[in-house]
Amino acid sequence: MGTLIQAEELAQRLDDPCVRVFDCRFDLGRPDAGREAYAAGHVPGAAYADLNRDLSAPQTQHSGRHPLPPPAAFASQLRAYGVNRDSVVVAYDAGNGMYASRLWWMLRWLGHDAAFVLDGGLRRWAALGLPLDTLMPERSRGDFSPSPRPGMQVDAAGVLAGMEDPSTLLLDARAPERYRGEVEPIDSVAGHVPGAVNHPFTTSIGGDDRLLPADELRAAFVRQLDGVPADRAIAMCGSGVTACHLLLAMEHAGLPGARLYPGSWSEWSRDPSRPVARGAAP
Repeated sequence: MGTLIQAEELAQRLDDPCVRVFDCRFDLGRPDAGREAYAAGHVPGAAYADLNRDLSAPQTQHSGRHPLPPPAAFASQLRAYGVNRDSVVVAYDAGNGMYASRLWWMLRWLGHDAAFVLDGGLRRWAALGLPLDTLMPERSRGDFSPSPRPGMQVDAAGVLAGMEDPSTLLLDARAPERYRGEVEPIDSVAGHVPGAVNHPFTTSIGGDDRLLPADELRAAFVRQLDGVPADRAIAMCGSGVTACHLLLAMEHAGLPGARLYPGSWSEWSRDPSRPVARGAAP
């Protein structure tokens, strides 16, 4: 199973007919900014994958802000972009992979393991002087066939059950001040799920927007897990996006199997019957 691909390797494989590249740049505050940036210049051959339109289903009254699309619908969309059963899919965003990791995880969720995140994103690609393009790729419809893995995710009921289970650990990927409930710029309720521990996704990223070395990541996660097996961890964030980056980092560190709570805080906090904690973890 793959995690990262370096810009130098991708540059050498752009003419490989098996490679499919997706630009996942996005800005929560300006939803059209990513598409505009893509139009201005992208990795040659890359298609654009919009977080709201392509990597999420429409928000409902009870869902989080970025619910997962139905597997069959997302698989059909991948075929429309020319993804085949044997495709090697590379996702990138502006830099640190916070949006690209969502597509990476979704491909794994559909049973496609040949998926990678471009380490350092477009920022490193451009810094190396590698080419950019403004053309929209034309692809024949692919033959991608999904093999969904529903066990890769949990719902709110699963999180509630995990709160009572000492062998389960909930990792919250949001910034510390949001986790503690000191600020909440997006959702209507501030705080975190009781028992969750804070592991900001940014702590897995170096100053160059690339993931830290695998041994450093592993040491940090092992300390955080504190004896809980990696496959008993559940990752969450605000809306199920940056939590995928935690899962990418754990996989890269050799700690696979953690699950995603796709609804995350934006779903959890919509139901007033669900418990909320504030402040630092005890």
